[in-house]
Amino acid sequence: MKTNIDNYDFSGKKALIRVDFNVPLNDKFEVTDNTRISASLPTIKKVLNGGGSVILMSHLGRPKNGYEDKFSLKHIISEVEKLIGQSIKFAPDCIGKEAKELSENLKPGEVLMLENLRFYASETKGDLDFTEKLAKLGDVYVNDAFGTAHRAHASTTIIAQFFPNDKMFGYLIEKEIFSVSKVLKEGVAPITAIVGGAKVSSKIIIIEQLLDKVNNIIIGGGMAYTFAKAQGGTIGSSLVELDFLDTALDILSKAKSKNVTILLPEDTLAADKFSEEADTQICDTKNITDGWMGMDIGEKAIASFTDCIVNSKTILWNGPVGVFEMNKFEKGTKAIALAVAEATKKGAFTLVGGGDSVAAVNKFNLANQVSHVSTGGGAMLEYLEGKELPGIAAILN
Repeated sequence: MKTNIDNYDFSGKKALIRVDFNVPLNDKFEVTDNTRISASLPTIKKVLNGGGSVILMSHLGRPKNGYEDKFSLKHIISEVEKLIGQSIKFAPDCIGKEAKELSENLKPGEVLMLENLRFYASETKGDLDFTEKLAKLGDVYVNDAFGTAHRAHASTTIIAQFFPNDKMFGYLIEKEIFSVSKVLKEGVAPITAIVGGAKVSSKIIIIEQLLDKVNNIIIGGGMAYTFAKAQGGTIGSSLVELDFLDTALDILSKAKSKNVTILLPEDTLAADKFSEEADTQICDTKNITDGWMGMDIGEKAIASFTDCIVNSKTILWNGPVGVFEMNKFEKGTKAIALAVAEATKKGAFTLVGGGDSVAAVNKFNLANQVSHVSTGGGAMLEYLEGKELPGIAAILN
């Protein structure tokens, strides 16, 4: 039987856990969103309750040249302690003498956090010597950082080779893999994908992958205007990718041949400027007044999208349908979020992923009313595109 977190005996073992504690901090260095830390708690608790000790390793931000105080993980210690419910030790470096001594003296039930891995360029380069120094700190390797699973870094991928029989996923990654499989491989029809965001170019591969797996694709956000323009519409000064008009038509044609319904917004809330103070009007999406830009979907689109969503059994949501960060243009995205929550209540499996969609369900306090909110933006996109993620492959192979 393959080693997994449920059947592994952690007693007396030091578990080196790669977590994704790349969390937002305010100007006082306080954590403003602890979702990612909370998401790692089941894995941490499993090790501690099983008689092991925990060594946490993570990155924070993108430091350029070695140590930068604003990216030090010392700033998040109090938040981690509060959530775990116990005090933790901190190594002011992720390798070296002090990290080695602290890890050697770690007793069962204790937690040690290493300093930011990315203070070393060796982390992102996947340097073998650096990786070996990290590996020597623990007896077992647990990868629970889905947000970095698409990077072949020292702590996310390379390190697994030092633990041939003692490597496994944490509960968070297991849930991420399960959730994507539940949509793409085991989805119960009708399956609906909601794909939003600004650009067709960043979502082409995902849309093409989904055409073989779903019944409906709802397209919203800035990318909808590229489709409207491709179909001969006038879109005022709305966002458009002129190089992708043929791509948009090609997607519509492929969808038709595969019997996939593509829902585009029939109407649009347009504004005369990109501002909360803008004047607004509702336009037909293919007939937006010159000088006006689409900022959100209109009432007809909200009604048809909602109807499709609440009657679906499996739903993937990636990307907002409007500029929801501005309260004036949040209505469409909020309606989508409410419809996804409603479908979940009716028994649908719902997966929300991608930074902006996650921000949206959080803004409207609906994160606990969907089946799963993915913690990995880029990683989830690549996973949906069908790419092999190095951090996943390193554990499986």
